[in-house]
Amino acid sequence: MRLTVNGRGFDSDRALSVQALVETITEARRGVAVAVNGEVVPRSTWAATPLTDGDAVEVLTAAQGG
Repeated sequence: MRLTVNGRGFDSDRALSVQALVETITEARRGVAVAVNGEVVPRSTWAATPLTDGDAVEVLTAAQGG
């Protein structure tokens, strides 16, 4: 499966859910938001939301600082 994640190519040899992708690319567990093909995916549905070949995914994490 070939995805675009945060503007970069990402290949996976297995099917991924949104949750599995997030766990693969970041250690952050809080302050993470995901959009697939421009649509925000609620955290409560990440595990049940499959990704398909060609999807464009944006994974955003909150930054703290001042």
